[in-house]
Parts: sequence; C-alpha cells; structure tokens
Amino acid sequence: MSKILNTRPKADAFRMPGEHEPQDQIWMAWPVRRDNWRHKGLYAQKEFINVASAISKFTPVTFIVGPNEFEQARQAIPDNINLIEIPSDDSWMRDIGGTYVINNNGERRAINWQFNAWGGELDGLYDNWELDNEVAQKMAEATGDDFYDAPLILEGGSIHVDGEGTLYTTEECLLHPSRNPNLSKAEIENLLKDYLNVETIIWLKQGLYNDETNGHIDNILHLVRPGVVALTYCDDPEDPQYAISQAAYKVLSQAKDAKGRSLEVIKLPMPEPLYVAPEEAQGLAPSNSMERQAGERLAASYANFLISNQGVIFPLLDPKQDDEAKAILQKAFPDHNVIGVPTRNILLGGGNIHCITQQVPTKS
Repeated sequence: MSKILNTRPKADAFRMPGEHEPQDQIWMAWPVRRDNWRHKGLYAQKEFINVASAISKFTPVTFIVGPNEFEQARQAIPDNINLIEIPSDDSWMRDIGGTYVINNNGERRAINWQFNAWGGELDGLYDNWELDNEVAQKMAEATGDDFYDAPLILEGGSIHVDGEGTLYTTEECLLHPSRNPNLSKAEIENLLKDYLNVETIIWLKQGLYNDETNGHIDNILHLVRPGVVALTYCDDPEDPQYAISQAAYKVLSQAKDAKGRSLEVIKLPMPEPLYVAPEEAQGLAPSNSMERQAGERLAASYANFLISNQGVIFPLLDPKQDDEAKAILQKAFPDHNVIGVPTRNILLGGGNIHCITQQVPTKS
C-alpha cells in the first residue's frame, strides 16, 4: 500500500532522473473528451495507439481508461499494451501523471503535483479537473510507490531535468498568474529544488508560439542528455516564433548547467506553419475555453518527442521537414532507434507525443 510522505525528496536523497535514463514503463491515457477530440476521439485514438505501439518496441506501455470506455479501449488497443481502470478528465498523462524520483539504494517514489487544467478559473482549459488531480496518486499506488504531495501547481510538461542537478523551464508558464500567483520566483525555485533535487534552473522567457499550455518547455526544447539540448529554431523573421527562438537560443548559449558545462544547442527545424482545417474544427462538443476554430495556428514542434530506453519517438508533422528532423534526431541519438509517427490529430488536441506520455523510471 502506497503512503503519503511528509518529507521532501531532496532531504531524503531522491532525485528526478533524466528521460535518457532507464525506464520501467510508459503511461498514457485514452482520449475521449468530446470538446477536445473530434468525433468522440476516434481519430486521436488511432494515433495514440500508433504512438503506444512504437514505444512498446522498447518499453512496456500502460493506458489508463475510464470505466465507461474500458471495453471499447480494450478491443481497440493491442493486447501487448496494458490497461488499467483509472478515470481522468482528459488524456495529457505528462501533466496529470506522477513525476518519479529515485535514489541510489534501488528505491523509487512519486510526486503528486497540484493540477488546475492549465490555469484554473483564470484561463484553464476546462471547468472541472477533479479526476485529473487524482491520477498521480492512483498511478503511484499502481506502481507500488510511496508519494509526496507537493504544494505547487505544476504540469510535467513544464519541466525538463538532466538528472545531474539541472532543470529547464519557462517563465511564461511557471510564473503565469494562473499557476502559483502567491509564490515568488525564488519560492518556486526553492520548491523545485526541494522536490526534484536540482541545483541550477535555466529559465527561458517563453515557450512555443500559441501554445495553450502557457508555453510548456517540452514544446520548444528537449533535453538530449546532460549538457545537450534540442531547441525548436525559426529562421523566418516574419514568423512570431522567430523572436522567441532567438531569445531562447541566446539564453541557452550563455548558460552553464549544474556541472558547470556550457550547453550544446541542437537546432531543430520548424514545420511550415500549420493551421486547423475547416473539417478539423467539426465534430467537437462546445467549449468555453478551448479554441478549436478553423484557421487557428497549431503549436507544432519536433521537440515534443519521447526518449524511452533505446527508442526516440517523434512526431511527423510536415512532409517538407520530417526527414530533416529525423536526420537531426538520429545524429543526436546515434545509439537509439528514431521512429516517426504521424500525430496531426494529437496536435489538434493541443499537444504531442511528449505531452501524452509519462515515464516510470527504473529503480537504480
């Protein structure tokens, strides 16, 4: 039986490992929310399955599914992928799942952050997130790990760590008034240091243009390994992403990580601007918060990939740029199998491969 811990990971000598470190499994959540996934999630479900199947070549995958959809999901999802009955409000496992920490004695624990649907009453994407807020604890119970309740509203997609003391994030998200308005930047940093056991925090000003998560780090940058990051880079001065990427590159080029290393910054291309097509704005339940209108620019990025053991699973977004993105990632990960998966319908929901997955690290 999992129990709530009253201490903090750093004091207990636990740390969050980097995504490049060994993993026991990847968790995902079945997409059914009708105001986010068109036609009851039918199109998105197919892509979620394709992502899960690609990951399962390297790492076991577990889906959480609500009780009303369990039988439908079991029939659709391949038998080699595990299902567990846990309800959720939507399917962004990176943000609602537990963040895991490990120590050097072969022990593992989870962190249950507070979740408010990316903004709560100020600019959240839906009105009720009670089920989402219960997922991390239920996940920890399923993996058999004790857990910490962190006094911080935070989504997993808003942080990257290298496992060696460095954390990457954005001011746009973590300092947004819809998250923790009563905490100062220094107070937020201290909580991140206490719960993730990091020493150095590298802040980018903004995330990807038009990202409805208020600029999650995982949609503009991915940590390749300690000292090496991949950044979504824009060469077009007329594109609103240009100034954001240039500013991020400048910060990263001047930064040093917790080990005193200067960073190697790998430039990832951007897909050509992608927009919601008229037919893609159909088949959705009405929503007061989520914009799914024809002509809206999508927050598309090749940085939103997943590292899982010997695999790198990345989104196929634009036939003109997909091959270049794969070549760059293969060079960055010479010992990994880099697999592209079409994810247009996941993107239409507001995120991509990294957003819909959450890793459970191997106990060291």
